[in-house]
Amino acid sequence: VVVDSEIATVLRVKGLLEFRCQLDSTDGQLVRNVISRTFETLRSQVKSESCVLAVSDSPVIIWPNKDAYATPEEITPSTLCEDMHQWIHVINLCLMTEVTKPGPLSAPILTKTVLKSHFVNVTLPLDCVVCTGRSNTIKEYQLIEALTHQLCEMEKVTLQNMKGMTLLVPEPVHFLLPEPKGLVTVVYPVGVPDSQLVAQRKELHEQFELPDDRPYFRRANAYHFPNEPYKDGYLRNPHLALTHPTLDNGKVYLVQGIYSYHHYMQDRVDDNGWGCAYRSLQTICSWFQQQGYVERPVPTHKEIQQALVDVGDKQASFVGSRQWIGSIEVQAVLGHLLGLTSKILFVSQGAELASKGRELANHFLTEGTPVMIGGGVLAHTILGVAWSETTGQIRYLILDPHYTGAEDLQVITDKGWCGWKGPDFWDQTAYYNLCLPQRPKVI
Repeated sequence: VVVDSEIATVLRVKGLLEFRCQLDSTDGQLVRNVISRTFETLRSQVKSESCVLAVSDSPVIIWPNKDAYATPEEITPSTLCEDMHQWIHVINLCLMTEVTKPGPLSAPILTKTVLKSHFVNVTLPLDCVVCTGRSNTIKEYQLIEALTHQLCEMEKVTLQNMKGMTLLVPEPVHFLLPEPKGLVTVVYPVGVPDSQLVAQRKELHEQFELPDDRPYFRRANAYHFPNEPYKDGYLRNPHLALTHPTLDNGKVYLVQGIYSYHHYMQDRVDDNGWGCAYRSLQTICSWFQQQGYVERPVPTHKEIQQALVDVGDKQASFVGSRQWIGSIEVQAVLGHLLGLTSKILFVSQGAELASKGRELANHFLTEGTPVMIGGGVLAHTILGVAWSETTGQIRYLILDPHYTGAEDLQVITDKGWCGWKGPDFWDQTAYYNLCLPQRPKVI
């Protein structure tokens, strides 16, 4: 989590609560009352002494509502988070409930009643994040208050999205907003697409005073916690492992947001020697997908080729071929498949690229999208520039799609497959076209 490690740490509580109720009436208000009472029961359950928090991947168990704990002895509800922070940055806790009760138990009594009822049984996925100072204790984090607040939000979303006797499961989603806002949690109804949640997002943008020209609260914008690996196998943002170059009076202008690194030989496609521009295009598409602008998956080589046939740029025989594409084709595919516009920057020879610092800096400052550059027989992705307005010095942050190895971050950065390059990186006599994708103005 991107928080100042000197002053803050994060607790995340996840757990499943069973929402069970019996709806014997079709009267809308009575049904809503039953649902509200059931949520109130769950809030009472979380506040009760049977509520248990288990620290993930450790033997620590805490009963937050009765000041009790289990091994190890040095961890208690009064332990400073700073003391736990030395071995975990995000403290993950699992929400559980004691099943057994203390004291004597009476013998069970069985009764049988025959009636027609509508039973609702839904599993609620609680997922609560709390950030606070490291000098606070675990008990002072007010986790129980945060959990009960999330149950209130779940109740609100459930009631707002009821369809007759059908309930939609409420789902918490975490978003990392620009500083100083940090991590926030929003509850969305499962099964309702982002396209039907525009009104809710507008309210959130107003509430957090965010600009209304880019998405912050689409599901694709959800924060990805460090301990949760991406399931698709692609590396994200390998450039973050690099050190920025230092130039006299220079500034660094970088891609904004998250992208996936696409390169030769991935996806069981042998495109070594011809697919570099396809891979750069895939990296750009992954950026628009992961920023929430589009829901379409990253296109395959054949889908890219078919798009160029569909727009009349290529003949039908192009599909399935091993033919190169360039910046103009990348622009056409982005427009056809994703509905995006792109600017094209023409450079008659590589030596002129050194004079394009202002244009590139402005692009990364305002649009923040990856840039595809094609020249001669090679294509690359530009992720940023370090540029000095006074001296004209420039360095380019290059993501190289010609890499053929495994998703090994250290190899990729140590060997320069993702790295800072000087003006001599470009063929000084070849002409280059740069495709600069533009952000749509949407939320």
